[in-house]
Amino acid sequence: MFDFLHVLHLHDATVRSVLFGSLLIGATGGVLGSFAVLRRRSLMGDALAHAALPGVALAFLWTGSKSLPVLISGATCTGVLGVLLIQFITTRTRIKADAAIGIVLTVFFGIGIVLLTHIQRSLVGNQAGLDKFLFGQAASMVEDDVRVMSVMSLLIIVVVLLLYKEFKALIFDPKFLQSLGYSLQRVDLALMGLIVLTVMVGLQAVGVVLIAAMLITPAVAARFWTERLHVMVVLAAFIGGLSGASGTFLSAQAPRVPTGPVMVLVATGLFVLSGLLAPRRGLLARWRRQRSNVLRERRHHLLRALVVLQERSDNATRFRVDELVQELGWERRRVAGEARRLRRLHLVDCRDGHVQATAQGLAEGTFVVKSHRLWEHYLVYRDILSADHVDRPADEVEHLLTPDILERLEEILQRDHGIDTERVVDIHGSGSQYRPAGRERNEVGT
Repeated sequence: MFDFLHVLHLHDATVRSVLFGSLLIGATGGVLGSFAVLRRRSLMGDALAHAALPGVALAFLWTGSKSLPVLISGATCTGVLGVLLIQFITTRTRIKADAAIGIVLTVFFGIGIVLLTHIQRSLVGNQAGLDKFLFGQAASMVEDDVRVMSVMSLLIIVVVLLLYKEFKALIFDPKFLQSLGYSLQRVDLALMGLIVLTVMVGLQAVGVVLIAAMLITPAVAARFWTERLHVMVVLAAFIGGLSGASGTFLSAQAPRVPTGPVMVLVATGLFVLSGLLAPRRGLLARWRRQRSNVLRERRHHLLRALVVLQERSDNATRFRVDELVQELGWERRRVAGEARRLRRLHLVDCRDGHVQATAQGLAEGTFVVKSHRLWEHYLVYRDILSADHVDRPADEVEHLLTPDILERLEEILQRDHGIDTERVVDIHGSGSQYRPAGRERNEVGT
């Protein structure tokens, strides 16, 4: 508990450096990751991270220095070279982008491993400590490293703000951007260059292996919550920063646990929560919508069956459950259960094994029947389908028609074909003849 409070109050300069650096990594990765994900360049960050490894090794071999600016400069050079190679392969050959990324990733990573092995076997190998760029070592960050990362992050954010409209057009409407006189290749190259810098920012803390996760995961998690790009960028930055800060605090409680992987695990946890709980795109929200649709269709079918049975009978309003079973093609248990549910909604009355629609239920059932029949008439008289083929489409569409759409259908049928829409009868000539949808959908929602 004392260690946690000590970390929480940020008394240790090392903790402050690691915390601020992790925040920068997460926030910057979230911002650029939003554009990378929407541009369908999610794996580009992984390729660039692997392409940066030879640059780190070459910069050390050339200068003998382990300072972060020198190593990041080398990593940036080979990262940019990797971007140019990927674009060259995709534009000058028939190889697709995913294959080009795979080629560059594996080749550069192999070169980097060979160079690191050579360094480790040399006289200065034990003092190099370059393996931290492979797996990440956030605890090794000092104030000078954070200053360098701050400058790079500020540069990235400024360029994103200046080119935000161009990046947005590149993602959603590249032809429009091209019509304004912009070069798509140059704008795309600018975006890739920013992704290179973002990868360089997080390379020391998260490492080559996991940096792609900090670029992709916060952006994908933010995508669940919004349909707007600027909101997604801000949310991704927040989720990334929160992952970085949380990863720092959690890893501080277990000193032998590296910060980078904990950051990735926190980001993954936030992604899972977003995927489950997001109000529109989350799994729970989708399940609720699907369940609501299934229950609405069941309600419509039962109420429509009551209206059709009432049309066939001599002013009868109460019908046995067996009659509904025969009309709907459902199991008796399912009909009884649906009737009980509609009774709670005050749409039907259930007494002595009989079911009767209330005034509210009768009005809704009549609307469903009319929707079905109007749509059948529309399909037939517009020569879209013949009379013996209109039943299934009408049965599926009747749940979606609104009063405005029905009014438009009535206008078309009355004006073009002289149909009395106040009394729309069954187009098949007798009875309801609608498809007993319960047989096809018996498994849905049960």
